[in-house]
This record gives sequence, structure tokens and C-alpha cells, in this order.
Amino acid sequence: MAPTTRGMRARAAASGDRIPPDALFEALLCLPARDVCRSWRDLICDPVFAAAHADAHHGDPPLFLAKFLDDKTSVYVVDLSGAVVKRVAGAGAGPYQQLLPTRLDVACVAGDRNRCGVLNPATGALQSLPRNTAPDENAHLVSLVTSTFFTLGRVAATGEHKVLRMFSSIGLRSGSSRQVFEVITVSSTSGGEGHGAQQWRRLQGPGLFIEECSGTVVDGVVYFMTSSLYDGLGCGIRPDYIVSFDLGREEWGRDIRGPISSGAGGFMPRFNRNRLALAELSGYLVLAEQDRRPFTLDLWYLVDSAGRGMTGVWVKQHRIRTRWLVVRLPDDEDHLKPLLVLDDGRLVVYADGRMFICDPKTNSFKPVHMKRLDSVAVYTGNLLSLE
Repeated sequence: MAPTTRGMRARAAASGDRIPPDALFEALLCLPARDVCRSWRDLICDPVFAAAHADAHHGDPPLFLAKFLDDKTSVYVVDLSGAVVKRVAGAGAGPYQQLLPTRLDVACVAGDRNRCGVLNPATGALQSLPRNTAPDENAHLVSLVTSTFFTLGRVAATGEHKVLRMFSSIGLRSGSSRQVFEVITVSSTSGGEGHGAQQWRRLQGPGLFIEECSGTVVDGVVYFMTSSLYDGLGCGIRPDYIVSFDLGREEWGRDIRGPISSGAGGFMPRFNRNRLALAELSGYLVLAEQDRRPFTLDLWYLVDSAGRGMTGVWVKQHRIRTRWLVVRLPDDEDHLKPLLVLDDGRLVVYADGRMFICDPKTNSFKPVHMKRLDSVAVYTGNLLSLE
């Protein structure tokens, strides 16, 4: 028997007239949310049914959050065919606000002048985080930095969402560079300036300078590439060296050598930091290594972060190799980012305002037909709540 409640039975009986409630429950489970008629909306919005429907449609095509270049004030929910499922007007906040590359049931919109908000696409509520800094004796350091970067993640143990903020000013010499870190807990997404959020809390730095835009969250841990500041300094920090921050404990974790400098990729005396990118795929931290002419994309999965020392265990899961002119991707490979692995093993990647479906078996790229993107994220929320 379906896990209906008394309230659901009553609503189902009213909506379905002579259809038995349990039979209606089972029938609606088989339908995509957008195919359910309006007269049954009360039933499908019940949390018990929504959870059962999500389980039944676990393999349905994924959804994405998108900001388009021609409408920078809205956030859209789109599917892999490019069709728009929902538009949240005004959630984009402005032309300089971008979606962070998250994989959550909420979104983070951040941009210029230290502006950052957490969006619930289901309700349309946008919570603007406080722009003031953490109240401590080192707050004056923030006035010395030139840019602000944000990373949103979820703590698995508590279900809380936290935002890590970094004020950064990177100079030509390490003595002229500064990075200041703060974290805040987002307790709700009901909207308003700072509503439902605590104050920012100042953190100790990791002891290394990190690449500002490289933050990638896997299972409540944020991973960063180290900064290009170290290139050419002879300090022994290779471009694939990775720093981690645990959102739950709010502490910096162990550093990890990437697959190239740890020897998993063989001997490579020189490689460009701009050809490396971090991603979360299927619950793993992935290092994407790119080359050109011909275009090559290697995806290294960190299958065990508790390896000897700082090495960990990296496995190359995919190598995509094709002629550049056939793919017609942009020349700056650092803009290509893996987003998602589909159930059939194909990859969804983002590059230069477009999404592509990449098939590692055939080394082919197929564009997703939609308007030009400003930024994109993966949406894991329930389609029913959007309806």
C-alpha cells in the first residue's frame, strides 16, 4: 500500500472523484510532474508524495539553473533539452551577479561589491547575506583586498548550508598578497537582507594562497587549487596541489597532491596551471586536465583521499581526444568545466556560455540547444516543488 496519510487520502478522493486514493497515488507516481493536471496539485504538493515521486523518478533527465546573457536579472530552471521549466524573475539581482557552480537544491548568486544571495528556486525566495565583515580585531585587513569570492556547500551531517567567503588581493610578490576567509551558516532561504543567517565568522587561512574561483564542494568539503603566485618561484608547490576546507568543522583539512605531481600521471616536467580545473562528478573530486591541438581532456577521480602522506589515490576514468576544429570549443581551455555524469556515462560540460554533451566512447561533443549562458549550476531539487 502506498505511504499515504489521512490528509492525502481525503484530497485524493476529492480530486479523483471515484478513483480509489491508493490507485490514484500509484498512477501519479508514474507521470512526470509537468504532466499532472491542475486539479490534482494539492495531492502532488504533499511532502510524502513528493518524496515518493522523487524516488520513483530518480533516473529522470537532470535539471540545471541558468542565467542567460539576454536576461541577467532572472534565474531559470532548464532541462537537458534546453526547455525552460521555471523562471524566477529578479533572482539574478543584476548584470554582474553570477550563479556559482553548485550541485544543490538551492543556488548561490554572487557578484560585485561583496553581494551574495542564496536562492530557493522552488519558492523564489532569495536570502541576501550580510555584506559587513566579521567583528574582530583583524577586520581592517578586508579594506586592503581587491575582490571577493564565495563558495556555497551543504553539511551532510546537519543539512545546513554554509557559505565560505574569501577577500583576496593577489600581487606580484607573496609579501603584497592577502587572502582573508570568513564563513556563515544559512539557516533559511525565506528572503531579506541577512534574514535567517548568522554573522560572518573569521577563519584562519590555509597557509597557502589559493585560486579564487576554483572552489569545488564534495560531501561538505571545499577543495581549492593553489595560486599561480607560486609558478616560477621554485618553492616546490606544483600546479595540481590542492587545499581543502571542511564546512562542518569549519577547519582547513589535509592538503592533497594531484595525480600529476604525485606520479599517477607519469612524468610531466611542465604543464600549464590554466589547463587544470576541479569538479564534482558522481560524488568524487575530479581534476580535469586539458590540452589542445588535438584537444584532450583527462578526468582524474580522487577515489581515496586517505592515501599515504598527501598523495591520495587518483584514477583516470576518462580520456576524451578529438580535433579542436570539429568540437569548436573556445581557445581558452580553462573555461571548460565538467558539470555532470549522466546515467549512460556521457558527460555534461560547460564552455564559453554553452553546454555540451560529451560521449567518451565516441570522443564526440554535442551542443545543448539553448540561449547563450552567463553562468550555470546543477539543480538537485524536486521538480514537483517547482510546479
